Amino acid sequence: MRPGVRVGIDVGRARVGVARCDRDGLLATPVETLARDERTVVAVLAHGSELDAVEFVVGLPLSLGGGDTASTTDARDFADQLAAATELPVRLVDERLSTVTAHRQLQAGGRRAKGSRSVIDQVAAVIILQNALDSERMAGRPPGTVVHRTKDPDSGL
Repeated sequence: MRPGVRVGIDVGRARVGVARCDRDGLLATPVETLARDERTVVAVLAHGSELDAVEFVVGLPLSLGGGDTASTTDARDFADQLAAATELPVRLVDERLSTVTAHRQLQAGGRRAKGSRSVIDQVAAVIILQNALDSERMAGRPPGTVVHRTKDPDSGL
């Protein structure tokens, strides 16, 4: 297992959940839910800098059959923006059903869906990151695929 803090990201159209892990890569914990706007990438980068992160792990919401959806394209676009703005690796990892799992975990803990909107994205980010950590530990190699860094002249980043 590679050492270092990783930042997990659940990309949604309205909100972005952020999680982190410890330096040993054992346990993912929630950090924050960010409103999705033009400043979100900068806010995620600030978390990475503050935590002295070694990489970002972005959830890739594939369909149950493994194909792309509108949300998949959105997550890829966000990961591309993030990769263009940092020297750190950005990885895309399969996150099928992470939000469904997050809802179930919150319900099992006695939280109602209506009152959980502010934390559901954080919980999904924790699930994405924890699955990535567990996968790396089991397989002995980093999870997902690396997003190749490209500069977008229109992004302003």
